[in-house]
Amino acid sequence: MASSLFSYETLVHALAGATGGIVGMTAFYPLDTIRSRLQVEDSNKLKGSSWEILLRLANEEGIESLYRGLLPVLQSLSVSNFVYFYTFHSLRRVLSTKSSALNDLMIGLVAGSINVLLTSPLWVVNTRIKVKENSYNGLFDGLIEIAKKEGVKGLWSGVFPSLLLVSNPAIQFMVYESLKRNFLSNNKMDNYSVFLMGAVAKAIATTLTYPMQLIQQRLRAGTSLKPLYKDCKSNPLVMFRGLEAKLLQTVMTAALMFAIYEKVVRLVLTIMRVRMTKHR
Repeated sequence: MASSLFSYETLVHALAGATGGIVGMTAFYPLDTIRSRLQVEDSNKLKGSSWEILLRLANEEGIESLYRGLLPVLQSLSVSNFVYFYTFHSLRRVLSTKSSALNDLMIGLVAGSINVLLTSPLWVVNTRIKVKENSYNGLFDGLIEIAKKEGVKGLWSGVFPSLLLVSNPAIQFMVYESLKRNFLSNNKMDNYSVFLMGAVAKAIATTLTYPMQLIQQRLRAGTSLKPLYKDCKSNPLVMFRGLEAKLLQTVMTAALMFAIYEKVVRLVLTIMRVRMTKHR
């Protein structure tokens, strides 16, 4: 059991997932900023397509506004991805279950729940830094300030919808692993195929769970849900406000993340096998 939970291979998967997440988020961060603000704010400057909003914010608030909060997001994402990938692959090893869509979904739900409970405070701080300029001086300062003003429970704002949203990465991994099993072999994995499969998997997961993501973001930001519910009665599509920006950002980020992840895993495991062979 212990050897399954703590193994070099599982650690490689976790570090590769963290690395891929950092690269993907850095590349498409401005789209994530737009997504967050569309979900939380009700401003006229956020009208139009994602690219129109991107240009408008850059002109009116400066290009730096599109990268507000990048460092704490990367810090949080690296921790979150590490926890998720490590838990997912550890559970696979411990349970020694046959790879299937259902098994991947169930393992993904457990890994996602553990990840949410451990890292939710980091994402609460990130959301507030992104939508409230000069709110905190970094991640650690945000954690301390929220705990002082709102109590420890404030750090877990939106944790209930977050727990419901563990279905998002679970669905993503289920679709991704299913596509790998059905269309690729380990010897025929190329960057374009991995990128495309990662994009398809994330697009499906994001679209299916988006309304709950919208509620989650508002709770994390400390924004009232009443206006959202009121608008929803007359126009249910308001629950998908910001979906275009979310799909652009999250699909491209996830696709790049999986491409980097697979490359790092294969490279490191190949090096490890070569060294083990030499020492025999």
